Parts: sequence; C-alpha cells; structure tokens
Amino acid sequence: MSGKSEADAAAKHAKWLENGVALRAFFYIFGTHVFAGFVWLLFYLGQHAQK
Repeated sequence: MSGKSEADAAAKHAKWLENGVALRAFFYIFGTHVFAGFVWLLFYLGQHAQK
C-alpha cells in the first residue's frame, strides 16, 4: 500500500514543480516586457525632449 502513496506524493511533487516552472516563466516574460517598455519610454521621451 505504501507504493501507491509514494506514487501519489511523487505525482504531486512533479505537478508542483511543473506549476513552479510555469509561474517562473510567466514572471520572466512579464518582467522582460515591463523592462522593454521602460526602455522604449526612455527612448520616446528622449526623442521628444525639447533641446
């Protein structure tokens, strides 16, 4: 019977790791887009600054 509980625990752990990877990828992609938007804003403001 302990084999089944160990398999369930391993499946839960694998699912938890999978969710962690997906969450991390989402934050990396989101953060990269925020950073790119900030850099774009700096270029835009620099281009339209009164000189």
